[in-house]
Amino acid sequence: MRLRAVLAAAVLTITTAPAALAAPGIANGSDVPPGQFGFVAKLAMTKIPRPDGSTYSSYCTGALVAPGWILTTGHCFHDAQRNRVAGKTPYPTTVTLGLTDEAVESGVARRVTEVLQAKENDVALARLDSPVTVVPPMTLNRTAPKVGQHLTLAGWGSLNSTNPAPAVRMQQGTVTVAKVDATTLGVRGESPETTTSACTYDSGAPYFLPEGPTGRLVALESTGPDCPHAGIETTSRADVIAAWVAKSTA
Repeated sequence: MRLRAVLAAAVLTITTAPAALAAPGIANGSDVPPGQFGFVAKLAMTKIPRPDGSTYSSYCTGALVAPGWILTTGHCFHDAQRNRVAGKTPYPTTVTLGLTDEAVESGVARRVTEVLQAKENDVALARLDSPVTVVPPMTLNRTAPKVGQHLTLAGWGSLNSTNPAPAVRMQQGTVTVAKVDATTLGVRGESPETTTSACTYDSGAPYFLPEGPTGRLVALESTGPDCPHAGIETTSRADVIAAWVAKSTA
């Protein structure tokens, strides 16, 4: 199993590839139509520390859950020893929302100023330097998911695990809940392919029910096999931290 965030880039410095060469995100997914899923956030981090004192850059995905807050995977924010950290943002982190194609849209950009780590699972809240008012936030699921439930995945990750590059065009796919554990969900790809799966830089990507203007957040990407794959992907349940999110963002 391999973490799908900054840990996957620990041995190299990542820069965004030119548009003509950049791979789309989510392995074996499809393009998100313009104007949809503006609540999906692309997180760009720089100067992430290594134990030897050097630094590198990387990316995560997340979801707007309140005007001033992004929900993402906890391991996106860590120290040089890969321990999750809370408090002041450990390295410069920029969040972009409200777009599906970076080649033609600029979206809304914010900086992350503070990180809160959940106790229940691998989830973090990232406070923005100012609220986002032009993109409606997601609502969080508050009931236990069920095996067989279909969820939409959207993210800014890579096409595959070979020479991964962050997406310039948001991708989507449909997955099925394969197992439900106390704080996590196991999901499998359903469409466009059975191998549709989260990939590098999709850490924190939302799995949701497309209800209402933004959808209901059911889980967040955590980790899985090299992508694309037809196996089980591990995600963090949103319902078990819904009360913590509501209290923290109030």
